[in-house]
Amino acid sequence: MENNIFELQYAMDTFYFLVCGALVMWMAAGFSMLEAGLVRSKNTVEILTKNVVLFAIACTAYMVVGYDIMYDGGIFLKGIDGGDTLVADALKSSAENGFGGGAVYAKASDFFFQVVFVATAMSIVSGAVAERMKLWSFMVFAVVMTAVIYPLEGSWTWGSASVFGMYTLGDLGFADFAGSGIVHLAGATAALAGVIVLGARKGKYTKDGKVNAIPGANLPLATLGTFILWMGWFGFNGGSVLKLGDIANSNAVAMVFMNTNAAAAGGVIAAIIVARILFGKADLTMALNGALAGLVAITAGPDTPTALGATLIGAVGGVLVVFSIITLDKMKIDDPVGAISVHGVVGLWGLFAVPITGEATLSGQMIGAATIFVWVFGASFITWLVIKMIMGVRVSEEEEYEGLDIGECGMEAYPEFVSSK
Repeated sequence: MENNIFELQYAMDTFYFLVCGALVMWMAAGFSMLEAGLVRSKNTVEILTKNVVLFAIACTAYMVVGYDIMYDGGIFLKGIDGGDTLVADALKSSAENGFGGGAVYAKASDFFFQVVFVATAMSIVSGAVAERMKLWSFMVFAVVMTAVIYPLEGSWTWGSASVFGMYTLGDLGFADFAGSGIVHLAGATAALAGVIVLGARKGKYTKDGKVNAIPGANLPLATLGTFILWMGWFGFNGGSVLKLGDIANSNAVAMVFMNTNAAAAGGVIAAIIVARILFGKADLTMALNGALAGLVAITAGPDTPTALGATLIGAVGGVLVVFSIITLDKMKIDDPVGAISVHGVVGLWGLFAVPITGEATLSGQMIGAATIFVWVFGASFITWLVIKMIMGVRVSEEEEYEGLDIGECGMEAYPEFVSSK
């Protein structure tokens, strides 16, 4: 009878894990729609191609190399125990340590859940370098990012490795429940390095310091993408509870879902109010980024605040993202979709918000954030420079003017109808 209960728990937890992973995978559609809506129509096919291909690259590179680096248990190289053996190991671990220890982290469901996080980090880079980067250069970077750069910093945070053999971030008081720093700050930092190497789009900034707005082609699509990401985030944060099969964890999942939703709402409200004060208008793009900022802000600690606390954490993120987008433009850092602000600046705030309600220390969060930033920025910057020297990173001025859809993909997203005679 006891074994039957453990088997049922195991089945429920595994199923929950997989469903949450599928929700996170659906965020790839959200990033695709958001980015396609915020770029010009002549670059739509190229941005969609990047999002499809980067997901495939992430799944493969993380399987072959990345998972082994991050958890020292790579599926491709070491295989997975299957069937009754795995269940027996899980049951034994449950009896000894409480359900969820040991063998749970050696199973396929954990890999699937982790790999969609890797793809999310890489999706952040896609939007920031849009409209002027070579497609194949981006793909090469995606291999390095998902195979080495992300897994190594992940091994210092969610894994058990010490940072270059010196210290363990967890022992220093660092905590990141679902990845405000580990996923979002890391992705934004890689994007920042790429944007610096790449440079701004032609016509974005004038010599006298003026910033020219380059509006996206399809705000309904961008809005749809935001709602898809909002929905997918319930898997992102909720799945990070890791299991569901007992009362305590079921309540934890409910709390995480509630706080995730509350923070997104707080981010929207704060961003739209700030936009109205600054611009005199209700800016939809700022509202969309406010929702994402609220989601990023709560990701580091969605399990501990009250609903009101989560709303306030999200609201701070919504305020920060508006000012960050304006500031980066003044610094001539050209980010077409605001990814660096949403995932980087607000990801940093998310880490610093954890000590307010959780058990992390401010010093531990600062050390963790600095470690992630320095490693990811340094490794990414070097990688971008090497790619630039070998194959170049930027399309020609003529290709940028005509659009990357034709130059890189040989087709248009919205071809005109031509009448035949």
